[in-house]
Formats: sequence, structure tokens, C-alpha cells
Amino acid sequence: MSHLTILLPFGLPPPELARDLLRELKLPAFATLMARAKKEHSRQEFDDFARALPHEMWLSSQFSLPSFAAVNAAPGQDAHNSPALACAAMRALGLSADEGVWFMLHPAHIHIARDHLVLTDIRQIGLSETDSRELFDAAAPLFAEVGRPLVYGSANTWFMRADDWQGLLTSTPDATCGHNIDIWMPQGDGAQAWRKLQNEVQMLWFAHPLNQRREMQGKQSVNSLWLWGGAAATAPTVGQYEVFNLPDGFVGLGQYAKAAHANASVAGIIAAKPGHGLLILDQLIQPALTGEWSSWLQELQTLENTCFAPVLQAMQQGLLDSLSLIITDSTHVLELATSRLSLKKFWLKPALTRLLP
Repeated sequence: MSHLTILLPFGLPPPELARDLLRELKLPAFATLMARAKKEHSRQEFDDFARALPHEMWLSSQFSLPSFAAVNAAPGQDAHNSPALACAAMRALGLSADEGVWFMLHPAHIHIARDHLVLTDIRQIGLSETDSRELFDAAAPLFAEVGRPLVYGSANTWFMRADDWQGLLTSTPDATCGHNIDIWMPQGDGAQAWRKLQNEVQMLWFAHPLNQRREMQGKQSVNSLWLWGGAAATAPTVGQYEVFNLPDGFVGLGQYAKAAHANASVAGIIAAKPGHGLLILDQLIQPALTGEWSSWLQELQTLENTCFAPVLQAMQQGLLDSLSLIITDSTHVLELATSRLSLKKFWLKPALTRLLP
């Protein structure tokens, strides 16, 4: 038996725009898969102020990811904290994470709104390795002074060790993006110390030559760091999923999977006939977070051709036995299940109405 689960973050349109957006879409394959899904489906609602987005919590909950400062929550699914991914992310980048408590850090841009500070989408920073190293080398002495080792991972991701911050609650950058950061700033053990250190980095970078060059080039300044993903070093437990195309920030989850593949094509996934496959389609996240709904429509239309049409055909031809669709927005998760048998319900016309609130 071959089963594929597809996670589609921000596939649910915003309620106030939903009907207008859906009128613009022509997705016959996706509409067929949705309309003929089994009636046993759920639409779960999450807190507006959760520290991780619904798709981030759902994805983390599928693996034996250790919880971190959890409050009455199952491992990997703590809405009070961001997923405990730092050590897994370090290992994915070839770094040692055998002991201690670690956090992820992203160079970021925070802009001033009318009466509050807002974190912009960290994907828009676009730091080169050379520029990131320049900022890292400038900031590292500040971390060394307070006994918080700073480790370089990649241009967009650094790591900090803080063994005594196991009670620190943090938020994912995507959950915070576009909002007043005061609500999503770290809280608990180490919060005050982090704010002090963050402020020192911000002051150091304010007049840094790199930011002056970036501003002259019309680029966003790199004026802060975003911290999240606190995790204590533990050995990963391998699960049953064969996972495809994990998004940035979550690639470390591959260590908790039966197998992990990057840049996998849908044709290749179908040909592999995974017994328990998980495909993440993250193309809609950025346009949804930045409100670029024309781009959202274009990306979804592309997914119709590159993913949903081939998957529908594979099910009709018996190459894929069953399918689960996990579709989210910023506060909801919609779960649908489709099988080869349910696809034979020809009297159910293709429709996208289940995407409506």
C-alpha cells in the first residue's frame, strides 16, 4: 500500500478574501481530490497568539521531537513554545550538538510601524555567506563576554548555547512575521538576559559598514537577531515517515524520519511508492505572510500542474492508493483523506468549497 500525505501551509485563503480568490482559480485536479475526500475530515482552530503556526505545530507533531519547556502539551506540539529544533538543525548543518541547550538565531530586519516594532519576513534578508560572516564576527565577542557561545551554521542561521535557559519560551519567525513583536518576544528563564544581549547586537550593527552598504544598494538593513527553537541535546528517534522537501528551519526533522529527500519531484515520489510518505509544499508561505495574493494565486496554479494533477492521475492509475491533505492558514488546520475508492464518486463535482471558512 502506498500512501502520501501532502502538507500545504497557507492553502486556506483568508476568510475576507476567500470567495474572490477562489473565483480566480482553475484547479480541476485539486478540486476533485478535495470534493471526493471522505467526509470524515476535521478543521481545527488554533490560538491567534500561538508561538508557532498551525502547519509548524502539525509538522513537528508527526515526529518524536522532544518537547522544550512544554506546558501540558504532547511532544513537538506545544503552542506555548516554538518547536525544539535547534540541535536537529545543527546536526543537519554538520555541527556537533551532543550536549547543552541550544537556540537558533536568524539575522533579521525589524522595522518601526506607527506605534510598535514589526519583524519582516526573514526570507527577504538575502545575506551572502561573506556578509553573514562579517556580521557574525562582529557580534561573536558580545556573546563570548556573557558566556553564550555563538556558532555559525549558514548565512541565515546561527546557534547560541544557553544551558540555563531551559524555561525560555520563544516564537518561530513565521508566526511573528508582520506582527507587533512584543507579543512574540521570548518569555521566561533568560528572557531579560536575551533582550539585553539582543539590544547590544542591535546597537553594534546600527552603524556597521555592511548595513551602510546595504542601504546604499536599496536593501533592508540587518538590524537584529531572532531567537527560537530551543532544544536540549538528545539523540533523534527515527520514525516511519519518508519525508520530502522539508522547509527551511525544519530540515533537521529529517533525522527523525525513516528517510528524508530534498528537491524531490512529484513524479519521483510517485515512482518511489512510499508506504508512508510526507510531502511539504511551502510555496504559498511567503506570499501569504506578505499579503501578495496575486503571487499566491500563481503559486497555487503552478502546484495544480506540478503536483495535484500528477497525484490525481497516479491514484486513478493505481500507482498511489491513498492520500491525506493537510491544509492550513495562520489559525486553522483542515485535514482531508482521499482514496482510490472515494475518487470513483463521479457524482460529486469538483469544488473548492471546503477551503471556505
